[in-house]
Order: sequence, then C-alpha cells, then structure tokens
Amino acid sequence: MDLKGYKMKKIGLLGGMSWESSLLYYKIINEYSNSLLGGLNTVESILYTVNFEEIEKLQHENRWKEATEILIETCKSLERAKADFIVICTNTMHKLLPDIKKEVSLPFLHIAKATANAIKRDNVKRVLLLGTKFTMLEDFYKQILIDEGIEVVIPKSEDIEIIHKIIYNELCLGKVKEASKEEYLRIINSFNNIEGVILGCTEIGMLIQEDDVDIKVYDTTKIHAQEAVKEALTI
Repeated sequence: MDLKGYKMKKIGLLGGMSWESSLLYYKIINEYSNSLLGGLNTVESILYTVNFEEIEKLQHENRWKEATEILIETCKSLERAKADFIVICTNTMHKLLPDIKKEVSLPFLHIAKATANAIKRDNVKRVLLLGTKFTMLEDFYKQILIDEGIEVVIPKSEDIEIIHKIIYNELCLGKVKEASKEEYLRIINSFNNIEGVILGCTEIGMLIQEDDVDIKVYDTTKIHAQEAVKEALTI
C-alpha cells in the first residue's frame, strides 16, 4: 500500500477487560496492519486499560451505571488523545454502549456488528453463542445478530455457568487449562444443528481455535481487531 500523502485514522483501544485479551488485540492489530502495509509500517493506536478488578465487581453487583461512568471517562481520555474512533476490547461491555455514546462524540466500531458481517459473508444462518452470562442471556448482543437474520442459540443454564466461571476465574488471569478446553468442546459438540460458534468473549480465543471443531469459528477478538485496521486504513 502506497502511504505517500495518505493519512490513516488513529485507533482508540479501550482495554483492560481483561488485559489478557487486550494484549491479543494489540498483537493482531499490529501484525495485520503490517501484513497490509509492509516494511516496518503499522497503524497508529492509543491503548487505555482500566482496572478490571473494579469493573468485574460492578458487573457482578449489577452496578452498571457506575461502570458506564468509568468507561465514559476513559473514552473521553481517548478522545482528548486524538483517537479517530474507539474499539471497546470486550464483548460484554458493549452492553453499555448506548449510554456511552450519549456522552462521547467519537464513533465506535461495534464488535457484534463486525461479527455479524463476518457470519453473513460465510452465508451462515445458525450459530452458537459463547461468552459471559451477560452476553449469552441478555439481548444487547444477540439482538444485533438476530436483526441481521442470524439465528442464535445458547447453552443450557448449567453450561452457561461453567463457561462464565472459566472466563473470570481462569482466562482473565491468563490460565489456559486443558480440562476447561474439554468442557468448552463438550458444550460446542452437544449441538448438532449449528453451522458456527461465536467466541463471544474476547478471552475464549485463548482456549478454542479454529481447528478444534468441524464448524465455523468466529473469534470476536480477531474479527474486531482486523476490522479496526480496515477502518483505520479505510479499506
């Protein structure tokens, strides 16, 4: 790509939820942009990481208004740092995006919309959604997929709890256990009428890879990060 006279957009990354997946975002963004640009080139980005201990407590105590206030302030910091658009490096916290957008003028690249576009490109119609219990049970994420004509199924209640606990007690701490991978694969393989699975928590890609199953795997971290690069380069 000829960069002479070209002005790329600067990505604002809101991370730290957890920092483990934020690390993946940063790696994917830089590797993918370099593969497109060549040489020593990468897109420009600004990363703000929050203290996830504080956010996690607010999530599980149902204190979403306080969490929203924290994210609004971090987004305003990215705004002041001259980011051109914001990428929230987590699926669950997109729950708060409608309220955040009321206070922040920068555009946001929505993770569920990027994922829906990837699924539609494959002409896949029915998918299993894995993620935190907030993402699996509430409509803020699923409805975006449904509105795009994608049928979404979720695991049974006891498996939702297993998936959720592994995310918070292991993956967010960088712990990748074979027994937990086997549990996730058991849950995925318990569905025989799906065409794909959404790794709808940005840490799940640490545990499950594309070659682990025989159906399409939609790693939201990879999808979101690569879409951010395309947006930054306007391609």
